[in-house]
Amino acid sequence: MAQSRHEKSYLFIIGILIILIALAVILFFALQTDPIANVLENNQLLNVLFVLQKDGKPLFTDVFIYYPESERGALFNIPGNTGLILGSLDRVDRIDAVYTEKGIETYKKEIEALTDITIPFTIEMSIDQFSALTDLLGGLNVFIPSPIDVVNGDVRHILPSGSVDLDGEKMISYLSYADDEETSDNIQDRMEGVMVAFLHALNKKSAFVLNKNVFPVVSRYLKANIDNKALYRLISLISAIDSERLVPQTISGKRREVDGQVLLFPDYNGELIKEVFKQTMISIASTGGIANDRVYVLEIQNGTSQQGLARNTGGLLQSYGYDVLSMINADHDYDKTQVIDHIGNAKVAQAIADIIHCKNIITEEVPKDANSTETEDSPVDFTIILGRDFTGRYVR
Repeated sequence: MAQSRHEKSYLFIIGILIILIALAVILFFALQTDPIANVLENNQLLNVLFVLQKDGKPLFTDVFIYYPESERGALFNIPGNTGLILGSLDRVDRIDAVYTEKGIETYKKEIEALTDITIPFTIEMSIDQFSALTDLLGGLNVFIPSPIDVVNGDVRHILPSGSVDLDGEKMISYLSYADDEETSDNIQDRMEGVMVAFLHALNKKSAFVLNKNVFPVVSRYLKANIDNKALYRLISLISAIDSERLVPQTISGKRREVDGQVLLFPDYNGELIKEVFKQTMISIASTGGIANDRVYVLEIQNGTSQQGLARNTGGLLQSYGYDVLSMINADHDYDKTQVIDHIGNAKVAQAIADIIHCKNIITEEVPKDANSTETEDSPVDFTIILGRDFTGRYVR
């Protein structure tokens, strides 16, 4: 009898434990939410860190920012040789050393500190995975300015110039070749072009990529920090962006040699890149914003005796995604800085003026042809003439 009571007590305790475990499991799954759904429900920006790596070292790193509500986006390249005091490594080094030594999560935290934004999502691809994706997408179209014929070790890389469709094997060659005559800026442009081509292909082939039978294959080549269900929603949003209007932006800075390697130290102690990210995100999230209408062409004129002012300011404006056609000396000295609007777009003129805190905006007569984007006399959309009131960053 006593044994029977003990058995009943034992079974009762087991039953309670089973119920508690079942409730915990139910509660666990009930609390799980789709992180992409949270972004959409809370009307937030979608920030994604893309890393393409070869042998554990990043070939390129891009921060992709997208606002589903306005369907606007921006793409920021983070040069691997960006020089910083890296807390995770306790030394001054290139930022991509963090990825190699500490992995994607620590790398993401360093980039979040650099840009002063939160990046919830990460997607990694090896060069071989990217090659397979390239073939799956039917090739990627890139623009190659001049023919490539380079020998690296036992491998010869041969690629034609012009607008070229690259298959997976050729893409590996395009990403991997090294040319001593190629500048770091040229290499960066090459990598940015590949990322834009990838996003363009995703947009063009979105129906194919998001097919329920195809996406499991696609997801095998994407290492993300979310599950496949959330990844499917993420890719469906990313593929909706109009990549033709997506202008890659990057970090501007000064190159200095440290411990035998050339590092790019961000301008203004890194404060500029934080401001660029902030202003870009505000513009993207604004339903009445001007982001991505097209790339606006600027001319910077130095109306002072200070050497290099136009060149430095041109780099500043390029950081914000503008195309600076020329940086020249003005016809004479100017006391006050001015922004000249050649196309009659007050919103863009004001946005440019705000970057340097200029209040002196001059609007020229707009062309009679409503479809024209420039005047007959000016090949640029806006001219900035720097006066004596310009400190090198702001107008006093």
